[in-house]
Amino acid sequence: MSELLQFLISGLTSGAIYALIALGFTIIYNATEVINFAQGEFVMFGAMFMATFMGKLGWPLPLAFALAVFLTAGIGILVERLTIYPARHSTPITLIIITIGVSILLKGIAMFAWGKDSLPVPAFISERPLRIFGATLVPQSLLVIVVALVSVFLLEIFFRKTIRGKAMRACAANRLAARLLGIKVEPLVLFAFGLSAGLSAIAGAIISPITFATYDMGTMLGLKGFSAAVLGGLSSSIGSVAGGFLLGILESLAAGFISSAYKDAAAFVILLLMLFIKPEGLFGLKEAKKI
Repeated sequence: MSELLQFLISGLTSGAIYALIALGFTIIYNATEVINFAQGEFVMFGAMFMATFMGKLGWPLPLAFALAVFLTAGIGILVERLTIYPARHSTPITLIIITIGVSILLKGIAMFAWGKDSLPVPAFISERPLRIFGATLVPQSLLVIVVALVSVFLLEIFFRKTIRGKAMRACAANRLAARLLGIKVEPLVLFAFGLSAGLSAIAGAIISPITFATYDMGTMLGLKGFSAAVLGGLSSSIGSVAGGFLLGILESLAAGFISSAYKDAAAFVILLLMLFIKPEGLFGLKEAKKI
């Protein structure tokens, strides 16, 4: 029982990160119908900035965290303005290929800026582990889960209570109808990239004390975030969050009861099964389009 609880705790920690990354995929997909494969690099930049500001320069946590999120959101805005916006009339496949190229470029920039070595980040809170029914819970892992849930809650309030959030939901539901109602779509797309990059930066910042910061950490995290988004449904924010936590738990159980060698493979096996069985995801809605 204690082993199962330990696997669940580990899965929830990973799932919280996947949920934030999956939300980033969902926000951009709903705004542009493009899958942004540079999403994982925003996670990497969040972790790298934390390693620089808090690890090397010794700045206080609130300042380092705020700057990491703000600067990464700025990178997301630059990516949209310099790569996606000029090619906005291209096909979705072309835009997806562009995001893959951007991912490679951002990874290369990070490698030259920070090097290939892992960069440590001090723990945000006490490192003394907690014992829960025989399982061990690291306070930093608990912080990861709490920050992720708070971020999701605040994002849901933003989408449902603010004018800009409602406008983004309208664009996601029907872009043409939103234009006819006077909603300016282009600024919302720019904002969507900044928001999704900021969310991924939060994910990178809060896991940096656990995993350390490396220039190539975003590749696998981005792919798993995409798997979580597909599992829950790319068109559903709540589905992406649920998919992230579910994927994290299933991955942890596979590593614990089968073999840790299959931990990374589990995410992609689940992705393939979902694409075959229910391509729209667990919470996504089927869409009929005339071709």
